[in-house]
Amino acid sequence: MRRAFASAKTRTGLGLLALFALIAVIGPWIAPYDPSATGPDALRPPSGQHLLGTTQTGQDVLSQLLVGTRGVLLVGFVSAVIAMVLAALVGITAGYLGGVADEALSALGNVFLVMPGAPLVIIIASLLPETGYLVVAAILGLTGWAWGARVLRAQTLSLRRRDYVVAARAVGEPTWRIIVCEILPNLSAVLAAGFVGSVVYGVMSLITLSFIGVIDVSQWNWGSILFWAQSNQALAQGSWWWFVPAGLCIALLGTALALVNFGLDELVNPRLRSEGAPPARRGRGRAARAAAHRARMRVGFTAVLPAPPQAGRPGPAAEPELTPEAFAPLSTAGVPALLKEDV
Repeated sequence: MRRAFASAKTRTGLGLLALFALIAVIGPWIAPYDPSATGPDALRPPSGQHLLGTTQTGQDVLSQLLVGTRGVLLVGFVSAVIAMVLAALVGITAGYLGGVADEALSALGNVFLVMPGAPLVIIIASLLPETGYLVVAAILGLTGWAWGARVLRAQTLSLRRRDYVVAARAVGEPTWRIIVCEILPNLSAVLAAGFVGSVVYGVMSLITLSFIGVIDVSQWNWGSILFWAQSNQALAQGSWWWFVPAGLCIALLGTALALVNFGLDELVNPRLRSEGAPPARRGRGRAARAAAHRARMRVGFTAVLPAPPQAGRPGPAAEPELTPEAFAPLSTAGVPALLKEDV
């Protein structure tokens, strides 16, 4: 993880995410106006009174943007948490147990893999009187875990044959401890990368559903801002301040998540890790450069030790100690004598 955080791209992405998270927490408190309150200043460009201008009904765009950040991040992160928890439970369990359990869980994953989340939200939104952010996040999370489960299952099939997992199973460790302490730590980078992808999916799904007017557009988020701007023909009227700030926020959030994902890819893929490593300083030598580019594998908590010698069975032979006396027969004085004996 230190290698990932040492990347400038990862630090930049985390900085942008921290900024958006701060705005999501304190946005409703620092908003200069009520985002739904109308006023006499209609379609005013940015000014000292309204930093990002106003809408057709005199609503402050900056206040809408600040208040709407909380809903975007709430749906993105809640749906990602639900999706990754289900993916870890199904994928790791199926890959470790195998057999009938693997086939049943894989079949369940294939069903959810072809189940679209956005159309399901549209159907449920048409049936419910009010569709809140938590309902949207729950639907997106419950329908978006299948692909992550397939990736985790494939990784678990490889890890279950490692020496430390076999040793933990041999000493009688329970299944839950083997999964939590031996397999799960080696899947942390894969889980983090899948979590970032799920956040992107949740954010873009909410913005898309709000932009097309499926969910309640009276709840402010970046998609609902674009919905009202498109409905009132802001582009045709030249009111760029109505839709450009929301579009820039979407682009910046997507860029931040992509930069974080690049740093996590260096942990998952050793080839990217070695290619992206900084060049070694002069004078460090070939051994230092090889050590800097070497990919290390994290092992489990169970130590793998050689078996002690049993009665009647000899233990491993000790390696002979290399001393100057061991090379005495091969000295220059002894070579002619050996040659004479061979002749």
